[in-house]
Amino acid sequence: MNNKYEKIKNILTSQEKFHISLGLDRILKTLQLFNNPQKKLKIIQIAGTNGKGSVSRMLSEILIQSGYKTALYTSPHIYKYNERIKINNANISDGDFLNYLEKIEKKAKKNGIYLTEFELLTAIMFCYFADNKPDIVILETGLGGRFDATNVCSQNLFSIITSISKDHIERLGKTIKKIAYEKAGIIKKSCPVIVSKNNKGRKIIEEIAKKQKAKIFYPSKRIRILFENGVNYAQFDGKKHEFSLLGLYQKENLKIVLEAIEVLKIKGFKINKKNVEIALKKVNWICRFEWHKDKNLVIDGAHNPSGTKKLRESLDFYFPNQKFIWIYGTLKNKDYVQNMKNLFRKRDKIYYFEFDERCLKYNDFKKLYPSGNNFSDNKDIINSPNLKICAGSLYMPFSLNTYIHKKSKTR
Repeated sequence: MNNKYEKIKNILTSQEKFHISLGLDRILKTLQLFNNPQKKLKIIQIAGTNGKGSVSRMLSEILIQSGYKTALYTSPHIYKYNERIKINNANISDGDFLNYLEKIEKKAKKNGIYLTEFELLTAIMFCYFADNKPDIVILETGLGGRFDATNVCSQNLFSIITSISKDHIERLGKTIKKIAYEKAGIIKKSCPVIVSKNNKGRKIIEEIAKKQKAKIFYPSKRIRILFENGVNYAQFDGKKHEFSLLGLYQKENLKIVLEAIEVLKIKGFKINKKNVEIALKKVNWICRFEWHKDKNLVIDGAHNPSGTKKLRESLDFYFPNQKFIWIYGTLKNKDYVQNMKNLFRKRDKIYYFEFDERCLKYNDFKKLYPSGNNFSDNKDIINSPNLKICAGSLYMPFSLNTYIHKKSKTR
């Protein structure tokens, strides 16, 4: 790792991880010091529990293929912070990242503003994008929506709310109603919003949209996912389209994306069917049902009950009647009991990977699954020819890769 990136990591990880106190005051005051870059951007803001990253990536790729300079902000990253801030699929460089980081942190502290890690990242993103003048910005919220640092834009092109389920309940609330209320906080006055009719939080979203006089668009396209001869397809408009994002759940995400294209057309963007076809074939989203065919390995970051249920359904669809080898790890603040019930079957083999100090410990995992194994004692299982599923957290893939790399060096 180069010195610039080491410096970036050291500065960011020294910040408060989540929040000093709820509110947008700190980020707003910081952006004011830089002439409010967020006001210079055309933004599509996306919130939701699951699916917002996939929707963001698909929309970004379609707009790029349509000839638009497209900026994308997502979280978390897998390997480098730079992954979060992209223009036309290119990550912000280490040099640019460090320059913006030092400039913003210094000026904020000089004015008595102490930003969290995510607030600092968001301030960098807005300044970097404004300076580079993209045609459009796809903005994925971090946690929630109402008090999320991204929610400082007063007027968006439109907003999108993907599926809502229980996750991060310690911050967003224990009920779907409360979580939906937080997510719907991104709906702006007279700004359209896209939401699926089967969204669990739809009633709350509709109430807030009504108060904000925001028109709601409901996706209506009929889509089927097909898997033929090792190739994934999305079938709609009477045609099969090669689709690089695997997962049955991507059907719902794609419905939202296709509706978003129609709204973009209303807003004056020119997108044709060929652009969409190329984008769906090309788009990728790291660690979301990422199938490495050569290694017979699936990597997925599902970590809440809704996500793990959908992951298992997709695995059974793509790889029916197979015995899976799980390399599994989980943070202890997740609903891991339900997650494991959703994922594991009696015929499966499970190897637990304690990837982080915040993890559920292996000994506690063994109380739930006495037949489970410690991955640390069986690290060569990664080279098994059988189908392997690495899942449980988006923090896992980098840790697993680093662990295996270190172990191979010490042999």
